[in-house]
Amino acid sequence: MGAHPHGWWILLHVVLFVFWLGGDLGVYVSSRYVLASDLTFEARLTALRIMGVLDLGPKICLVLFLPSGVTLMALDPHGASLLNGWTAAAAWAAAACWLWLTVSDHHHPGRYPLVRRADWVIRIGLTAVLLGVGAYTLFAAEPFGVTTRPHWLGGKVMLYATAIACGLGIRLTLRPFGAAFAALAKDGSTPATEDALRRAVNGCVPYVLGIWSCVLAAAALGVLKPGASL
Repeated sequence: MGAHPHGWWILLHVVLFVFWLGGDLGVYVSSRYVLASDLTFEARLTALRIMGVLDLGPKICLVLFLPSGVTLMALDPHGASLLNGWTAAAAWAAAACWLWLTVSDHHHPGRYPLVRRADWVIRIGLTAVLLGVGAYTLFAAEPFGVTTRPHWLGGKVMLYATAIACGLGIRLTLRPFGAAFAALAKDGSTPATEDALRRAVNGCVPYVLGIWSCVLAAAALGVLKPGASL
């Protein structure tokens, strides 16, 4: 007998979780070598290129985490009339558009301002909407008509929204990095340049830790489903 389709969607959700955390860890480790002032510029540039390649994985996982989660909910809606095959299909169609924006901006950063602006608008809008939906699911007695006490799912949705917000924080904090690395390439290592690089990269650490914490906590809620009556 073949595996139940639900199981394959669960596997996809788990794989996205693993690659999200694993890729993010690789990005963090690579960033330590980018900041290593005792290395040659060529070595630091290589570390930066590795960092860029690895960073695409978590970006893809973040985008696909949402439609894969919606699909799981649609396969097991527990009475929520809003969740069905059409909802899942719409989520994947929207995610495909968002993924195109994300990948395009990753490969051509700053080249297409409208692409980056659209990606920002989507992330900010999703963060606000998902925090609201998550809070409602967390505190409503029977959210969306579901009677199985899915309050854990509200927490998971809010954690995902927080991870998106942390990603925006990373982007803002990294803005001075490009100019600082260009100065390193042109003039070599100077105290001012090294300080600018450290502030840009190390300033992201709290947001990175926030993402890791949110993803791990969301995974725990998804597995344990505390308080649910299934």
